[in-house]
Amino acid sequence: MKSATTIIAVAVVVILVAVGAFFGGIKYQQSKSPRFGNFQGARSGQQAQGNQGARPVNGEIISQDEKSITVKLQDGSSKIVLVGDGTTINKSAEGPKSDLTVGEKVAVFGTQNTDGSVTAQNIQLNPQFRGMPSGSPQ
Repeated sequence: MKSATTIIAVAVVVILVAVGAFFGGIKYQQSKSPRFGNFQGARSGQQAQGNQGARPVNGEIISQDEKSITVKLQDGSSKIVLVGDGTTINKSAEGPKSDLTVGEKVAVFGTQNTDGSVTAQNIQLNPQFRGMPSGSPQ
């Protein structure tokens, strides 16, 4: 009887340790994952203003208006990027919306909307991609 109780107690301890290790591993991995909202700009050195849900969009501007740009991704698809008054636009220095012209290479950091568009927090013109993902991540 005492042996069965000892075995059950050991089994419960082993299960609790395994569950704790599993969740500890998840938290550790989350702390090591890149966060695009804290991305250091490749050229400007300024931080994007985004938070969770930030999505990078890399490609060429193929159309633009006062409130948005459309970016052609490297896979041939396109992404609509909403540009608001709070969106920062960087070259080697901060720039105006008028710098967003067709043919410019851009890296956009913002939040994904339910319709698939992205609301930009930061747009970098002529970015230097050193090991950065291309297109929009899945």
